[in-house]
Amino acid sequence: MPESTTKSLTLSSNFEEIQRLESFVHELQEWTGFDDDFFSNIMLALSEAATNAIVHGNQQDESKKVYIEANVEDGHLIISIKDEGEGFDPSNLPNPLQDKNLLKEGGRGVYLIKQYADKVNYSKGGTKVTIEFEI
Repeated sequence: MPESTTKSLTLSSNFEEIQRLESFVHELQEWTGFDDDFFSNIMLALSEAATNAIVHGNQQDESKKVYIEANVEDGHLIISIKDEGEGFDPSNLPNPLQDKNLLKEGGRGVYLIKQYADKVNYSKGGTKVTIEFEI
């Protein structure tokens, strides 16, 4: 297990940047030693969070960045994703499992992140999400 150091990645706000996440998660895997099944959980949660930051946070404005930072503390991998947008209130999101929302395109990212992570916290007015995984 690594000592408490930090790994980081900065993305521009365009969809092509999402491709860079896979190598970042591989780097985290080498750093912490988590298995391939766990890799998929982290990849899904991180790609949802980064996509939300690019699309909803930064409105795909390529002059704005998405900042990703990962560290390990007490057996937990903690990843924060911060955008340069206006923020949002995650408690005001519609429930994607309600019948009226089942066929809607989109609206499941925050739900999926919560399903795959052990802990999710929004801060800085909704411009930062911290996702925690027990490793």
